[in-house]
Amino acid sequence: MNMPENMDECLYFSRRANEFGQATAWVEKEECPECHKAKMGKPTDKGKVKIRAKEYVCPACGHEEEKTTYEPTLTVNVNYTCSCGHKGEAQTPYKRKKFQGTDAYLFECSSCNQKIPITKKMANLKKKKKKA
Repeated sequence: MNMPENMDECLYFSRRANEFGQATAWVEKEECPECHKAKMGKPTDKGKVKIRAKEYVCPACGHEEEKTTYEPTLTVNVNYTCSCGHKGEAQTPYKRKKFQGTDAYLFECSSCNQKIPITKKMANLKKKKKKA
């Protein structure tokens, strides 16, 4: 997997480090299914991207797709270093799952099978309580 050259190629980009290891994750924009000339993105208004838009638009032909149908087709690409020292690449669906009480993109180390989360910026994982 090649890292994107420019942030304009990405819908999502993140670098995270925690007790599970460190990871760089990105989601590339998909090509327009109608014209195949440009990449789908959020709509713009006077040069500014609408952050909370509910649809994705092709800048070339104007084709629109709802967020709920477009996002499930995307994948998160990850370059990671696990806490076991293994360096690798992984892909996971562009859908956050619960991990220790926090929403995260989740994938496994291909060497030790440890689950590695990519959480939102300020999210804290909940510690498991020990039974007495």
